[in-house]
Amino acid sequence: MKVGGAKGKTFHSFPLMKHFGTLEARCEVANEEKEIWELSGTHKRLQTLIHHVNKKSLKEEHQRQSGDKAPGVDGVTKADYSRNLDDNIDDLLKRMKTFSYRPKPVRRTYIPKQGGKMRPLGIPSYEDKLVQGVMAKVLNDVYEPRFMDCSYGFRPDRSCHDVIRQINSTIGRRPIGWVVEADIKGYFDNIDHSWLMKFLEHDIQDKNFLRYIVRFLKAGVMEEGQHLDSERGSPQGGLISPILANVYLHYVLDIWFEKVVKPRMRGEAYLFRYADDFLALFEYEDDARKYHEVLPKRLGKFNLEVAPEKTRMIPFGRSSGSRETFDFLGFTHINGKGRKGGYRVVHRTSKKRLVAKRQAMKQWLRLNMHNPVRDIIRGLNMRLVGHYRYYGISGNSKSLGKFHYYCVNTLFRVLRRRGQKRKLNWATFGKILNAHNIARPRVCVDIWH
Repeated sequence: MKVGGAKGKTFHSFPLMKHFGTLEARCEVANEEKEIWELSGTHKRLQTLIHHVNKKSLKEEHQRQSGDKAPGVDGVTKADYSRNLDDNIDDLLKRMKTFSYRPKPVRRTYIPKQGGKMRPLGIPSYEDKLVQGVMAKVLNDVYEPRFMDCSYGFRPDRSCHDVIRQINSTIGRRPIGWVVEADIKGYFDNIDHSWLMKFLEHDIQDKNFLRYIVRFLKAGVMEEGQHLDSERGSPQGGLISPILANVYLHYVLDIWFEKVVKPRMRGEAYLFRYADDFLALFEYEDDARKYHEVLPKRLGKFNLEVAPEKTRMIPFGRSSGSRETFDFLGFTHINGKGRKGGYRVVHRTSKKRLVAKRQAMKQWLRLNMHNPVRDIIRGLNMRLVGHYRYYGISGNSKSLGKFHYYCVNTLFRVLRRRGQKRKLNWATFGKILNAHNIARPRVCVDIWH
């Protein structure tokens, strides 16, 4: 790969402008997507897909990539790759056609997660990001007509709010009496490669396309200068990992529930899955118990394991009379009442998630306490708005207000600590708040209608 500057070969010479530039270019992209969708809807197995990894699609993926992302093991950034973009992509395609292209190991890093634990992330090299991005897009176009309505995560035009809205509607309108919530232990790290490839081969006949998926899965991990083989799993952080994870659970869980579980149930049964988080709703207790007992066996067949401490069945629903609650996607879901006294599922920010958010905000404010007040409040508002956009759903105003109150008070204590000769008082702090507005809590998503 060439990363040196070459005259006349800058990123700005790329003919497609930002966001695919011209209307003609955007239409061409849409037509290609439509073509794959139509083929996937009419053919059991697709034969030729690798040709979609071409110069045009790689350039488009280059445009989509953010320039401030951390580099992979080779240290190459988007800016480096842009300096000789055409030559670099031509060289990449030449190596792919001769099968001399081999993905580099991902660079492992860790980010904090809820409960003080660390979540491993794999950062691919920049060139691998481009190929993964294009192949992931092709796989999405292949599988979107095939995926079931019960899955929501990592899919276009489907959000966490959509699945919560659907759960809310199902519990409120159908005779639901029991909920089984489950969690897969270390899902992304335990995807079985052989089973995954069998699933993909069921829908895709292009051996060359599948060959490169295997290479990505087997590329390995670089951690603290040591290369580790990857015999199973798909690293979180890879662009192709979300769609592969969805394909795996599509066959392991979604189809099994629809074709095997539901026909054997005495009453109504519903599955809702967001990535690897899922729960099932049942009308009758014996149906819920059967599913709860057989689920570990079903997952075990594909080398997956449920987390016992996060897997349980509880009475829940209009006629259950239960005060039990369950957590899903950062919300606690409660049997409650609406303003007119009728039954309604109430949703609150989960206590664990709220504590984690408070701690993260407190840490950020302390780290930035010596910055100008204007910059501190700007950063605070960005985080508050992000919080409101996710947790600002119908009926959750009280939790939003508590979080806003905590952030304002923490800001006061942080600003007060940095004063040496004169400590900040509430009167002065009030003037600061009047001069710099802090984002107020607001409901952003209506899930009750």
